Amino acid sequence: MGYGTLYVVATPLGNLEDITFRAVRVLKEAPVIACEDTRRTVKLLNRYEIRTPMVVFHEYNKARAGSGILRRLREGESVALVSDAGTPAISDPGYDLVRDAVAEGIPVEVIPGPSALVASLVVSGLPTDHFAFEGFLPNRPVRRRKALAALSRETRTMIFYESPHRLASFLADASAELGERRACVVRELTKVHEEIVRGTLSELSAEIAGRSSVLGEVTVVVAGAPKTVELSVEEIVRAAIEDASGSSRDLAKEIAERTGLSRKEVYEEILRQRK
Repeated sequence: MGYGTLYVVATPLGNLEDITFRAVRVLKEAPVIACEDTRRTVKLLNRYEIRTPMVVFHEYNKARAGSGILRRLREGESVALVSDAGTPAISDPGYDLVRDAVAEGIPVEVIPGPSALVASLVVSGLPTDHFAFEGFLPNRPVRRRKALAALSRETRTMIFYESPHRLASFLADASAELGERRACVVRELTKVHEEIVRGTLSELSAEIAGRSSVLGEVTVVVAGAPKTVELSVEEIVRAAIEDASGSSRDLAKEIAERTGLSRKEVYEEILRQRK
């Protein structure tokens, strides 16, 4: 008997209509569904009259439950993996299961569909040509600020997940470490209380700090740092000597101090261009 297949099934973020025909079929046909919380998944199953039994697989039981799922797969039984919402294996223990299945040569198929990070990015109004998914940053303020500082020169649009009760402190830290960037807070996407708030980091920080509470799933999209144009020594010197009347040595010293370039290299380039 061959291995079963691990189906990685994307499910709605909130609106139960956001599911594919294929996902419904796979969930109906699979012998078992591995989910994070049966209370949440059963709402989707009831909506589409899916009677497949469920097993619980989440962050706190992933070692034990994962072993059981892998045993089923080895014995030829297929398993459909879902998360509470969106695409499994992104910032959840589904990654561990997929990794272990791949390592054993067990077939893995993805049933694509909703993803909070992609949906939040496209609705943010920020550049989508290059982006970086950063997921959840550290909970502790000092470590979070250090992580944000390390991203201060990232030029790609950045996408973060954050818990609602830490959103205000995250935005305050992001504003302090990243500066006055455009950003977007996406809350409860596709749900009844969906909210999309755009502005600068400082504006969003003030807005959220002024609320008594924040509820629901939150994604924060932040613009990348402005791209810097690196000029060659030749281009820098050419621009500098157009209006310069002083000595070549003084000009070389001034350019070197301003740009961090080698004074010797700059001086030689000045002499070459002034010939």
